[in-house]
Amino acid sequence: MSNEHNPELALQNLEQRIDTLVQVCQRLHDENKQLKNQQADLMQQRSTLMDKTEKAKSRVEAMISRLKVMEI
Repeated sequence: MSNEHNPELALQNLEQRIDTLVQVCQRLHDENKQLKNQQADLMQQRSTLMDKTEKAKSRVEAMISRLKVMEI
């Protein structure tokens, strides 16, 4: 008997599909949360690296200035 002729079977089929959809939604929600946390961590790392790079750049520029003064 096909689903069209058996409402109970059609209902069970629909319930299974809904359960599968709920599981997919939960998995995607968890994955999205994980990705957002990862993005926040990476943004923090980027900020830290940019600060370190700027400090290193300033130090190198200061060294170059001191070397130029020594050349005179």
